[in-house]
Amino acid sequence: MNGLPDDSLKLDSQLCFKLYAASRAVIRAYKPMLDQLGLTYPQYLVMLVLWEWQDRAPEQPTVKALGERLALDSGTLTPLLKRLEQLQWVQRQRSTRDEREVHLGLTTQGQALREQVGPLKARLLCDSGVDLDRLNDLRNGLDHLLGQIKALT
Repeated sequence: MNGLPDDSLKLDSQLCFKLYAASRAVIRAYKPMLDQLGLTYPQYLVMLVLWEWQDRAPEQPTVKALGERLALDSGTLTPLLKRLEQLQWVQRQRSTRDEREVHLGLTTQGQALREQVGPLKARLLCDSGVDLDRLNDLRNGLDHLLGQIKALT
């Protein structure tokens, strides 16, 4: 009819659906671990970046830089950061140079939380029985795909 193979519009033929379903499954698998830590998945992602920055921070560890790193806007990040600040894991401070700029840092408690994540994540991976080499190949393939898609936009 239109030149597309008959199954090209079937749900199971859609890469976007497979990525969506896989993402939801991974987040569900992480939930018990994150519940033990008192974190949601998006909060966990924020903490991962802040722990990364603790080791090697960008020139300006700001809300804007965090949003760029996570591909999230400030409207999504602000409530996450407020909650992490209430939990005393993150501190936010307005720049004295430009009050629109908000700097981020980890509190002592936020730094200590990192130590709890390692063993829980290792147990999650062991319990899943997933081949780590296959996971690395998949992650590398997704990095490549994401780079190509970003180049189109």
